[in-house]
Amino acid sequence: MKLIILTQYFPPEVGAPQNRLYEMAVRMQKIGVQIEVLTAMPNYPSMEIHKEYKGKWYVKEEMEDMRIHRAWIWVGKSKNILPRLLNYFSFVFSSFWIGAFKLNKADYLLCESPPLFLGISAVLLKRLKSAKLIFNVSDLWPESAEKLGLIKNKSLLSLTTKLEEYLYKSSALITGQTQGIIKNIHDRFPGKTVYWLPNGVDLSFYNPDRITTTWREQNGFSKEDFIILYAGIIGHAQALESIIKAAELIKNQASIKWVLLGSGPVKDMLIAMQQEMKLSNVYFYPPVPKSTMPEILKAIDVSLVPLKNIELFRGALPSKVFEALAMKKPLLLGVEGEAKDLFIEQGKAGLAFKPEDAEDLVKNTLYLYNNKAEAAKLGENGRNYVEANFNRDSIAEKFFNFLKNEK
Repeated sequence: MKLIILTQYFPPEVGAPQNRLYEMAVRMQKIGVQIEVLTAMPNYPSMEIHKEYKGKWYVKEEMEDMRIHRAWIWVGKSKNILPRLLNYFSFVFSSFWIGAFKLNKADYLLCESPPLFLGISAVLLKRLKSAKLIFNVSDLWPESAEKLGLIKNKSLLSLTTKLEEYLYKSSALITGQTQGIIKNIHDRFPGKTVYWLPNGVDLSFYNPDRITTTWREQNGFSKEDFIILYAGIIGHAQALESIIKAAELIKNQASIKWVLLGSGPVKDMLIAMQQEMKLSNVYFYPPVPKSTMPEILKAIDVSLVPLKNIELFRGALPSKVFEALAMKKPLLLGVEGEAKDLFIEQGKAGLAFKPEDAEDLVKNTLYLYNNKAEAAKLGENGRNYVEANFNRDSIAEKFFNFLKNEK
């Protein structure tokens, strides 16, 4: 079986789609699938082309026995809609031309969305490469962009909705990261074949029993400090203002520390909030390579996963959940819907607080702080739950068997 993966995001970049696609590709390759990846020059999340790739139109390299094709992309730091569209469409253009001449024929072409517009290149390439199109949806576009206020132009929303419908109809298979995404697409397109392809975790890489850490000491935290970690994109969707507000409400509890690790469009605003409130219990750190995350997770006490309180996110499964649970860290989960049902109700892996509610976040934080034995038990539950349900090895094997039966 030959599989092309078309994605704007791929390692050495760090991020949820990068990790998920890479981990799946490596496992599929080991099973016996011949993988080729067509991706952009690394630039995310800094929105700067990595030094060794600057000024290049095309780069071919090998990664874990997989052939990686990298195509030119225009990048800029502006968050306005026109520069964002230029970023997306520059890779649509370059990926088609590079793919047309550099990719081999394949049985399947899997296209990662968002960005939705990359589906244009996917449809053209699947015809050239005689491949069946798998459209992999990790976020419902343009629905999520509209609800988050990222796209307000009605004409653009109408065009992107028509594009979304066309791409689904052009696909032999539609995969989705959450059950909510799958249900949404199945309800709208009942005649299409849909498949839940969830995120997961590498249980051997994120194994607390095999990891030692000095991160806490290196960063000036004591053994008595109770460290609550948010790690990921510091963006609009995460409602991270509630963390700063919670830290202000609980600032007299000096041993409780709030750590935000990552970068994103609202980081400067959150730092300004912290400085204005004169909070000494909030710490900001830049993004780190994936290789260092197990050590950091080993060092902290609780993993904090918030999202905005909107209907759209009731179907979200933030990727950082899986890694924290594999490291036996209890969750403070500010997400309603599917994530709460899976990890709190079924997995018994943490506590849920009302999204964007700083007071409820404080209440649940204090409960874990005052009941450390129970917090440890929740962490153990989490490891057991992801081992049984979200092991990357099992996910890749099931997907391979599904595709083999579909051929």
